[in-house]
Amino acid sequence: MKALLKALVRAVATACVVPLWLSFHLHALLVGKDRSLEDHTECLALWPGLSGRYLRQAFLALVLEECHPSATISFGCLFSRVGARIGPRVYIGPRCHIGLATLEEDVLLAAGVHVLSGARTHGTDDPTKPIRDQEGTLSRVRIGAGSWVGSAAVVMADIGRRSIVGAGAVVARPLPDDVVAAGVPARVVRARFPTAPVVSNTPSE
Repeated sequence: MKALLKALVRAVATACVVPLWLSFHLHALLVGKDRSLEDHTECLALWPGLSGRYLRQAFLALVLEECHPSATISFGCLFSRVGARIGPRVYIGPRCHIGLATLEEDVLLAAGVHVLSGARTHGTDDPTKPIRDQEGTLSRVRIGAGSWVGSAAVVMADIGRRSIVGAGAVVARPLPDDVVAAGVPARVVRARFPTAPVVSNTPSE
């Protein structure tokens, strides 16, 4: 009965966001899909409560590369790349910003996490040009299944499966599976499980 009720609510939410979906495509003709996505998620981000969660998920399921029906998108979340993929049972906490990312099943993002479109979204090599005029390079960031990222972390590189990233950490280099990492830049602190070897992401001397 509960599953049936959820399916009915999702269907109603999808019907409600169809006008926004049409608006998204019309706006995209003028400014491009990514900018249109950002503009429309700014609007939906402000809808409070459970109804807001259902409306955000329904809209993102129509416009992102993937957004599973069981995903939770909390208040204040912004998306900037239509290529984002949100897997089953993903939880995205309040005020998160998501770029070109893949969040695999059961990923948990605490409040205020920023998942960027890689570490080179802005070009910086030419000192004669303002940074805003230099072309960056976008790359997909993957957060592995079952991982948990703490509040206000910034993620610019892949995170392995079942790993934990501490609050306020900056993930600048890929992290392996089954580790706890923290700091700026984020470094492996320990293995999550006693029998697992610690694989450091700190470069050797």
